[in-house]
Parts: sequence; C-alpha cells; structure tokens
Amino acid sequence: MSAIPEFTHERVLTSQGARSGLIITVALHSSALGPALGGCRMWTYPTWVDGQADALRLSAAMTLKNAAAGLDAGGGKSVIALPIGEPLDSARRRAALLDLGDLIEMLDGRYRTAEDVGTTEDDMVVVRERTAHVVGLPAEKGGAGEPAGATALGVYSSIAPTLEAAFGSESIEGRSFVISGLGQVGGRLARMLACEGARLTVTDIDDRKQQLASELDARWISPDRALITEADVFVPAGLGGILTDEAIDALPVRAVVGPANNPLADHSGAARLQQRGIVYAPDFVVNAGGVIHLEGMANGMEWPAIAERLTGIGDTLRSVLASARERGTTTLEAAEALAYARIDAARAQQSVGV
Repeated sequence: MSAIPEFTHERVLTSQGARSGLIITVALHSSALGPALGGCRMWTYPTWVDGQADALRLSAAMTLKNAAAGLDAGGGKSVIALPIGEPLDSARRRAALLDLGDLIEMLDGRYRTAEDVGTTEDDMVVVRERTAHVVGLPAEKGGAGEPAGATALGVYSSIAPTLEAAFGSESIEGRSFVISGLGQVGGRLARMLACEGARLTVTDIDDRKQQLASELDARWISPDRALITEADVFVPAGLGGILTDEAIDALPVRAVVGPANNPLADHSGAARLQQRGIVYAPDFVVNAGGVIHLEGMANGMEWPAIAERLTGIGDTLRSVLASARERGTTTLEAAEALAYARIDAARAQQSVGV
C-alpha cells in the first residue's frame, strides 16, 4: 500500500450536486495571502475520485501561481467531474453550475471561481446566480471578460528569457516551436509567435484546428507526435501531466515553456529535464496572466497597468532562472522558493497579529 500524501489544504468540499447528480469538488488550498482565486474545470474523469484529485493538485498549483505573481490571493480550484460516456445536455450543465455556486457559497468568500478548461465566461453568469464569489464574467455584464488573451501575453513574455537561457539569444525569429494544444491560449500564442517569424509545428485533439495551422503556415502533426517531434522549444498548451519520465527522456528540444497547468507528471521531472540540458520555465510562473488580469480587473485596475504586470512575468521568470543558476537548484525549486517566501511572510505576519 502506498503512503498517504500529506494533506495541505485548508478545506475541501466534495458533494453530489442536488440538481445535477454530478460529483463536484471545491478545493481551498490556501488563503494566507487573501481569498483564493482559481477557476472551475468541467472535464471527464474515470471516477469522481480522479476529479477530486485533480482539484487538489490544481488548487495547490494556484497557491504557487498567485503568490509568484505577486497577487494578494490564495489558491483554490473547483472541478465538476463528468462520467465517461454520459452526455451533458444544456439543462444538466446549468444544474451543475448552480450546484457549484451553492458549494462555493459555503466557503463564505474564501474562494472565488472563474472559467477554466471546459467552462466559459457565460457559465460564470450561471454560477453567479447562487454566489457572488465569481470573477471573469462577460465584459458586457461588468466582468473582466475572457482571460485567455492575458494568459497568452504572459506566456509570450516568458518566451524571450527562456530562449536566452537555452540559446544565449532572445530572438524568436527562425526558432522552431512545437505547440501542443490550440485552444483559447495556445491559438493566441501561436499567432503571436508566427508574427515574430517563428517556425511552428502544431497539434490539437480537435482536427478542426488544422484551419488555424494553415492560416499560420504551420506544420500540422497528430497529437501522439507532439512529444517526439524535434524543435527548439516545446510548448505544452493543453491538459497537464504529459511530461512523464519516459516522455522527458525522449523529448527532442532545448526548452519547455507553455500555458498548461502541471505539465510535469511528477515533481522530479524538473530535475530530469535539467539533467538533459532542457530549460524548464515553471508553468505557474509563465501562465499567471489570466489570474493577474482577473484580479486586476476585480480591483479596478486599468488595462495599461494590467498589461505592464503581464509583460512583467518575463522579468519574474528571469529572476527565477537566475536564482536557479546561482543556487544550483532546478527552476521549479527556485520558483517554489519565490512563492513560499511570500506565503511564509504572510503567515508570520498573521501570527504576530494574533
């Protein structure tokens, strides 16, 4: 029997929705820096336990993301687990979102949700019927709107320091990229890189995205070739956990940087990449643009100020890369140290206050 992992969350709610019958988990990992912020993922899982485990992993990552981004926000995540083979019609989808709102309301404002994989800003309007603790509503309803553009800009800002670390030059022109996932963020990033003269190889589980590949004069490959296609940079832009030990050992690139959450199947993958001479830009640093946008809009910031913070993600990554070199650690360890320093300082201040 494997060892039970340490429980590090402040509170986890898992419930079968009264309206939808679906299993929903809301995981509050930390509120040390402020009310937690993290989106709602609606996805298909083998069992509800897998959905719950995903919520636990993703919420812990959100704590690191928000802390490293300098936000006064903790980490949380919600997951609506869809059973394999069960279709979700519009009525049941709405019911699930209302069930989610009820769970979030039980946390008394310590967790705020937003859209994530499988959900949209319009879905957040439905959740808002049951709780006020929602961000990322459509702009026409007074919300921050779609955060994918901000996420893509943050990742784009991380490309230059990653290239500098891997090749000694920040120039994108002529560099080859494999982008795995052409969703809201991956598609936007692909357009940005194409405009800078990058050579793109792209893939997605949705064959309809081949149209975008044609528009960008990018080479299309099947999803199963994403991890074995030679390039300068691999960009994970879909679901996480794809960089297993086996995948890392065969990965024919010099750098990994992308918007996917938790692309490493295991924490040790960062060291494995480093041993192979592959520069790894920690995901929770480079993909923080969405939460920076959402938090900024929620606090009344104007777009120029938010955009400045988004481009500043590149500077944060430079600091992480430099710290890893100076301390002889992995880039993941350096990024975690940056995040935990803020969290520990906040907890210490709270202890003094008590």
